[in-house]
Amino acid sequence: MDGPVPELDERAAACADAIESADSVLLASHIDADGLTSAGVASTALERTSVPHDVVFSKQLDDEEIAGIAAHDHDTVLFTDFGSGQLDIIAEHEEEGDFTPVIADHHQPADADTEYHLNPLLEGVDGGKELSGAGASYVLARALLGEDATDLAALAVVGAVGDRQTVDGELVGANTRIAAEGVEAGVLDTAKDLALYGTQTRPLPKLLEYASEVYVPGITNDEQGAIRFLDGLDVDLHDGGDWRTWADLSHEERQTVVSALVKRAVRNGVAGDEVTKLVGTTYTLTEEAPGTELRDASEFSTLLNATARYERADVGLAVCLGERGEPLDAARELLREHRRNLSEGLGWVEREGVTVEDELQWFHAEDRIRETIVGIVAGMALGSDATRSDRPIVAFGKKSGDDDGGEPEVKVSARATGSLVDDGVDLSAVLRDASQAVGGDGGGHEVAAGATVPAGEEGAFLDAASDILAEQRNDG
Repeated sequence: MDGPVPELDERAAACADAIESADSVLLASHIDADGLTSAGVASTALERTSVPHDVVFSKQLDDEEIAGIAAHDHDTVLFTDFGSGQLDIIAEHEEEGDFTPVIADHHQPADADTEYHLNPLLEGVDGGKELSGAGASYVLARALLGEDATDLAALAVVGAVGDRQTVDGELVGANTRIAAEGVEAGVLDTAKDLALYGTQTRPLPKLLEYASEVYVPGITNDEQGAIRFLDGLDVDLHDGGDWRTWADLSHEERQTVVSALVKRAVRNGVAGDEVTKLVGTTYTLTEEAPGTELRDASEFSTLLNATARYERADVGLAVCLGERGEPLDAARELLREHRRNLSEGLGWVEREGVTVEDELQWFHAEDRIRETIVGIVAGMALGSDATRSDRPIVAFGKKSGDDDGGEPEVKVSARATGSLVDDGVDLSAVLRDASQAVGGDGGGHEVAAGATVPAGEEGAFLDAASDILAEQRNDG
């Protein structure tokens, strides 16, 4: 039976055979929303296939992390949402007989390969826009379970949305076929709707005030302006004394608000291509309670991001596996902390400013911003007045654990805009090559990538990155 990504059927079948024949599996996954949903999909599939397994998470695979994974007592290791970029190291352990690797990833592969490697890039499918790590895990789950895995499509969509794979407001390519299977299974609903973050949980004034997708003068970042706008509409937007949420509104009420919002944006000079961003495709998890973070793919992914980035991957995985109660309460508390830290981090960047060079701009947060969120802060800064949009941003942060006697290292995160990628920028190559040039390691996607470099080599890294970016711009 064909899977949702026919190009990967042969690879998926081989990986499924390797897993089914394993005595036990160690599932190792990344810590972001895509990594957590990847683990959720894969762990559920392993459970349904009756394959004994344990789950571990890692911020970044390197020699030490992979050696630690090899020390576990499992004959097979399933890597999800990472592994491709570290195939050269993994292959060495495979040759030593430490474990049999199975990889379900979407990142740029290293110059090595293994027998069980499921990656869209190997078959001409764009791993940056068309299939996420959770999507690759879903393809593997379909190979293991057939249509009995289609209820996991909703989780795969959360991963894709969390990995910023929407293009012009909607998922594309293989992701759309996975979403369609979720709709068919009754676990997902797709619709054209207001494409702002927080439609399930934020009161309407806060939804508009905090919207970062489109800046509407007199409403965005203006609490009283948002309230005046809503009060001026011929719609009852209150429930008793409280403001309603977008999820509370009827179809007709939503149309009234969107129409007025578009008119306000146009009247205030917002460009047409920006106005169109107000409406996009939304992905609703139909089996989750309305008005909760889990109902909307974007809010769900943000909730997950707030767990493992604070060393609580167990909480995020539990939520992905369907546990509620205490795990969900813990995730919500972590989300509140996450939002505070992001706000404080962005405020720090805005106060301190960034250093602008010919090919890039950068800041060094030292220990003022957690290394696990410095990339998110960099992305937020790139969309703010604190930075320029015509060059990528590079952020440095002190790696946790540097006081344990090892060589001190620095976390590097980089972000670009879609237009920069269209101009030839590929941050995956930039961070991989520039970090290796100074004794580090890195990789990722064209629009977002990460690396680790030895402390003190930041200047040399920036020089190397600038040279690579200049070449990319010239080639583009």
